[in-house]
Amino acid sequence: MSKIFDFTVKENDFLFRLIGKVAIDLNSPAYVVGGFVRNFFLNRISKDIDIVCVGNGIQLAEKVASLLQPIPKVVTYSRYGTAMFRYNDIEFEFVGARKESYSADSRKPAVEEGTLEDDQKRRDFTMNALAFSLNPSEFGLFLDSFDGLNDLNNKIIKTPLDPGITFSDDPLRMMRAIRFAAQLGFVLDGNTKQALKQFKERISIISQERIAAELNKIILSPKPSIGFLLLFETGLLHHIFPEMVLLYGVETKNGKGHKDNFYHTLQVLDNLCEVTDNLWLRWAAILHDIAKPQTKRWQPEIGWSFHGHEVLGATMVFTIFKRFKLPMDFKMKYVQQLVRLHLRPISLTKENITDSAIRRLIVDAGDDLDDLMLLCKADITSKNQSKVQKYLENYDLVMERIQVVESKDNLRNWQPPITGEIIMSTFSIGPSKEVGMLKSAVREAILDGLIPNEYDAAFNFMRLKAKELGIS
Repeated sequence: MSKIFDFTVKENDFLFRLIGKVAIDLNSPAYVVGGFVRNFFLNRISKDIDIVCVGNGIQLAEKVASLLQPIPKVVTYSRYGTAMFRYNDIEFEFVGARKESYSADSRKPAVEEGTLEDDQKRRDFTMNALAFSLNPSEFGLFLDSFDGLNDLNNKIIKTPLDPGITFSDDPLRMMRAIRFAAQLGFVLDGNTKQALKQFKERISIISQERIAAELNKIILSPKPSIGFLLLFETGLLHHIFPEMVLLYGVETKNGKGHKDNFYHTLQVLDNLCEVTDNLWLRWAAILHDIAKPQTKRWQPEIGWSFHGHEVLGATMVFTIFKRFKLPMDFKMKYVQQLVRLHLRPISLTKENITDSAIRRLIVDAGDDLDDLMLLCKADITSKNQSKVQKYLENYDLVMERIQVVESKDNLRNWQPPITGEIIMSTFSIGPSKEVGMLKSAVREAILDGLIPNEYDAAFNFMRLKAKELGIS
């Protein structure tokens, strides 16, 4: 298609035209390529823009930057022939057009100079091989060597070259294919999907950080189940996330079966994504039942049970986060907390709710209580709509009771009014089991509603309890 497009807006028109002028002055014709062009046709905003020139990309970036005010800092990567700078809150990356060749054990290519067409051939998908010329004599000329616009309009993900070559050369592109399908609601071309199945083992040469980065983008997509189902169907999930694959399937004994926890998990995730874009809360949805395969037991009198899966699951969160090189700080602990507590609100909907049970939930969940309740509501996946409605009504009752108890007792992020230091000072004793026993007694008395959450009441109770224990 040889057509001129007005692809700029006020904020970037000047810079695009400046790049084109400088490129011609340097005898290095330049083009805007990749995601920006794709997003132009999808009416999506781009915050990073790739510029390819038939020449030296670093030289072009440095010359363009020198003509801007204020002059942006240029970061260069001479090994890859790339440079980037940020201007008007947009990141511009410059690279010289190149050919690439790969070895079997690495996704890092050997690079040599090439033409624009060579550069388009190395792109992952046809929709990312589109380009607009920045050169003054043909500014806005649309270049589409692989019919990518047609694929974009038909919502098809296809590789410019043979998909086996594309994925074998850089296996991370397999994750990117599925990520784009999840983000955009596109489908994989038949040959492309078959190549994913054929070359899935190649994902083993990709670092865990890069895999996790793509996985997080799938999790943050509007409907993550699209991506996870493709990962499962192509076999990639078996290589990158075997714990999740173990959730798949139903075992039946004596006519009793349990739910398929793989599909249940995906439904919980999709449910949650309708109300929050919190990545780590979405991870909690993925991992809330992750230990069910390891805790599954058959008990003839009750059927299948998964006793303790929430406790083992919290331990598995640590292992999975560590393997994926995900943050091992408060984010991991937050996910652990939600996995560990996710059955607690459910149990409160199945029994007469006592203030004591509500207080303990408030104290144990702390600032994560609201997110915990979102997770638990998303966890209702029964096909019986009347049953779902009943659970939701019960959750509303639990939330009402939480608000009442919380406003009355002020327990969010609560610490008991009697500390170990107060106990040791009052009774002139050092650290000991008696100190722990008194602290625990005061804490339990407040949570059980035997005494109010006040210092004087707690102090008097401590003295009475100490007398019972023979502490003076």
